[in-house]
Amino acid sequence: MYAIVEIAGQQFKVAKDQKVFVHRLAGNEGDVITFDNVLLTADGDQITVGAPAIEGAQVGAKISRHLKGDKVIVFKKKRRKGYRKKNGHRQSLTEIVIESIVSTGAKPAKKAAAKPVAKKAAPKKAAKGDDLKKIEGIGPKAAEALTNAGIETFAKLAKAEPANIKEILVAASSRLAHLEPGTWPQQAQLAADGNWDELKVLQDKLDGGK
Repeated sequence: MYAIVEIAGQQFKVAKDQKVFVHRLAGNEGDVITFDNVLLTADGDQITVGAPAIEGAQVGAKISRHLKGDKVIVFKKKRRKGYRKKNGHRQSLTEIVIESIVSTGAKPAKKAAAKPVAKKAAPKKAAKGDDLKKIEGIGPKAAEALTNAGIETFAKLAKAEPANIKEILVAASSRLAHLEPGTWPQQAQLAADGNWDELKVLQDKLDGGK
């Protein structure tokens, strides 16, 4: 039996006892986690396809270890500007072991280590805050997640810890789990201070906020 499941914004074909490397997940080594966004299951000749996900289907797994992938060289060059930049990048990964595949009747999965950082009475409207999308690495969904968690201005983002930002993203959606917010507070501080030229220089050196 195998299944096609979405994990941290990526789709994987998995079977029991298989080891899978996915984008870094929140959680500790040895934690048991479940994924309920199962798109397809197959047991022999019996194939079930979701629309888009199969209701009641679930994949259970255990976090084996956290690690980093192979180094990738990122080279940037601007024509006629005399600008060249060479950086190395190693993607943060998590190795998981598939323990079970349930095709029907599973309870809704709990998000792995999803601990809300800030409680609020009601979501704040983004229009009252700053445009967080000016920070490289933050898209519309990430900006919405931060705003709903009470981080709607550059000043608040500048004071936030990257680890807490990561928890907010993972709690909001598995599709945001691959984002790396390490430089977001630094960028936000420059934006809050109005140092847009310095921010532009920094962002030219970044790739997706990293």
